[in-house]
Amino acid sequence: MDGRGAWRDNVFVERLWRSVKYEEVYLRAYDGVAEARALIGRYMSFYNGRRPHSSLDGRTPDRAYFDGLPQLAAA
Repeated sequence: MDGRGAWRDNVFVERLWRSVKYEEVYLRAYDGVAEARALIGRYMSFYNGRRPHSSLDGRTPDRAYFDGLPQLAAA
């Protein structure tokens, strides 16, 4: 597949949701939508800020992103 809708476009999102399902959703029985939103939000913060990723050489997604940004000079 090439162009719009190529499988490569969805690889990262599919991998993210696989992790969310297996590491959070399938392990819990939520009492309602509000609880599910809160706990999945907490997991997303963990996933981006504290969980190391082998594809990022052991860095977190936050670290990989922010390390690539130019540093602002201190005023």
